[in-house]
Amino acid sequence: MSTQTNMIGRPVCDLETPVLLVDLDKLERNVATMRRIIIQEARIGWRPHTKAIKTPAIAHKLLQAGAHGVTCAKLSEAEVMAAAGVRDILIANQVVGGSKLARLAHLCRHADIIVAVDCDAHVKALDTAAQAAKTRLRVVVEVDIAMNRAGVEPGEPVVTLAKQVASCRGLRFAGLMAWEGGRLAEIPEPDEKRKKIETAVGLITASAERCRAAGLPVEIVSCGGTGTYWITAKLPGVTEVQAGGGIFCDVHYQKDYGVQHEYALSILTTVVSRPTSTRIICDAGWKAMSRHPAFPEPLDVGEVKSLNLSAEHATIEVAAPRAFPGVGDQVEFVAGYSDSTVFLHDHLYGVRNGCLEAVWPILGRGKLQ
Repeated sequence: MSTQTNMIGRPVCDLETPVLLVDLDKLERNVATMRRIIIQEARIGWRPHTKAIKTPAIAHKLLQAGAHGVTCAKLSEAEVMAAAGVRDILIANQVVGGSKLARLAHLCRHADIIVAVDCDAHVKALDTAAQAAKTRLRVVVEVDIAMNRAGVEPGEPVVTLAKQVASCRGLRFAGLMAWEGGRLAEIPEPDEKRKKIETAVGLITASAERCRAAGLPVEIVSCGGTGTYWITAKLPGVTEVQAGGGIFCDVHYQKDYGVQHEYALSILTTVVSRPTSTRIICDAGWKAMSRHPAFPEPLDVGEVKSLNLSAEHATIEVAAPRAFPGVGDQVEFVAGYSDSTVFLHDHLYGVRNGCLEAVWPILGRGKLQ
């Protein structure tokens, strides 16, 4: 697909569709909101997750705004960020497998990498790889505080694994990480949500204190995603939050997690058919905009009765007959979920005041290993 860079400075409506847009004014306001809450008010570190962003150009914008590093989901994502000059990178997962461990150990020559562990097998394999490469890896112990996914149980199991990390010549124990989101982020009642998050985060901060009591320095206590960060950032003992997708915001974050940010990420489409006065067919389906865990929302088409996404088409049924939009007109959709939308595209198009300002390659796309 052409990058359409020759369209910079032209009205966004001149772009060929479907195309992924980010409203730069809204993006910058969302970044400013997160910076204010995390860095200025809570006075802790911001390490935004790039699993949705996947674009080094935007990662650098976040670093310029005060973030001290980034979080990645996969080793290959970390390699993309390191190649783009990002230095402080947390891989918030376990890295397993001989070739991946060799890549990870050698990546430490180009960036300051942190990786998560939750069992002694991880620790032994990481130490072997780091010593073979003659590098040293920073390691955090992942703690299961709410997700019932990866991570060791809070308390003494954390201390035991942290001691093992600290005993390895190729590793440096850096602290703890966890994720309190998911079902807790979806709690609609604010007081209940706050209490549940306080309880969950208290498990990791208490585990950090037990590590310190055992003589283990804990520099990092990392947690907090977009659906919880405004609560988590201000809890005692947390040193950084990983919220990143909130810079885009989307239907899922607003409607399911209660995130009070502006919608900055959208998909521009063209109407290709009007079979009836209440049916609008657009040229983008689930190959261009995700329907999980939330459907995208079309703008300025009137009351929507239903929306269906097939592979290449969006079918909008509106509640009342209308002539606009007609064939050839454009319909913009707010992204349903940035994590499951950005990776569908090769480029992200930055728009300001209705004109194209920048085109960025989504270099993290397809980085699954």
